[in-house]
Amino acid sequence: MFSENIYINTNLKNKFDSSDIKADSPPAPQKKTSSHENCHRFSRVLFTALTIYFLLSTILFSTALITLFKKYSQLLEEKAIRKELNYTQLECTKQHSLLKDKVWSCCPKDWKAFSSHCYFISNDLANWNQSEEKCSSMGAHLMVVHSKEEQDFITKILSNRDAYFIGLLDPGHRQWRWVDQTPYNESATFWHPGEPNNDKEQCVIVNHRLSGWGWNDVFCSDPQKSICQMKKIYL
Repeated sequence: MFSENIYINTNLKNKFDSSDIKADSPPAPQKKTSSHENCHRFSRVLFTALTIYFLLSTILFSTALITLFKKYSQLLEEKAIRKELNYTQLECTKQHSLLKDKVWSCCPKDWKAFSSHCYFISNDLANWNQSEEKCSSMGAHLMVVHSKEEQDFITKILSNRDAYFIGLLDPGHRQWRWVDQTPYNESATFWHPGEPNNDKEQCVIVNHRLSGWGWNDVFCSDPQKSICQMKKIYL
């Protein structure tokens, strides 16, 4: 009987002891799941990528802004230079124009004005291609004759001892063409009698004969003087 009581007490003591241990011990920490770690890693990568993107965008924007400013400054400088050249090298006359904001018609200095065009007499001897290149370098082309009045105007200021290239040529098969693509009008031409007379002479000069001023076909390689033409500048 006595021994039985001891056994019961021992069991109860063991139960109390084990329950006390469980109650006093702190809960085991929970391990982070792999999905939570992946989410955190993705957030860091995204933040880094966005930071780099904004830095690059800022650099590119700053570079573009600097480039634009330089080009704008260069444009203003070129405009100022061009304006200065226009006022120092143009000869202008006031006109009654239909264009409300354009009241001055101008030609470069030393050029002759007629109707809506300006003309320059080049006394340098050169072949046709060289003559056209020289006119082109001045923003012009070899003269295109549009009317008898224009033909008469230009011949009055030429020397009757010389010949001058104009902008008429034959690329082949006697298909005459003007350098500015103006249609060639056979009824408004000023050939000397008997001209043109040689299929191998594919360029045209204006010169003076006993019958007066007229056109003559010549070899394009012949050195001649020339007449340049450009449209008037309106201010």
